[in-house]
Amino acid sequence: MKHLAAYLLLGLAGNTSPSAENIKEVLSAVGIEADEDRLTSLIKELEGKDINELISQGTEKLASVPSGGASGGAAPAAAAPAAGGAAAGGDAAPAAKEEKEEEKEESDEDMGFGLFD
Repeated sequence: MKHLAAYLLLGLAGNTSPSAENIKEVLSAVGIEADEDRLTSLIKELEGKDINELISQGTEKLASVPSGGASGGAAPAAAAPAAGGAAAGGDAAPAAKEEKEEEKEESDEDMGFGLFD
């Protein structure tokens, strides 16, 4: 990912065909050591291709991927019985505790990776 980010930065700066050395320079400027295997693979895959065309093709592919909007209705439906139980004189504390645990699990603070991993 860091190699691709450096490649894209060079492209934005006007270098339409960045070399491995160009990418190494960008990465070393921010204290990152380039991985030779990944760098070689990236250069080989992108050789002779227009990066803007690749981005537009990728955007089209992502448009067809479901974004997970269908799962939003489950949480309100699960909360309704807990509210009904409280009105009938039941104990709402366990339901509230369970809801807080679910919120904690759904948190995607760092999603398991960093920007330049």
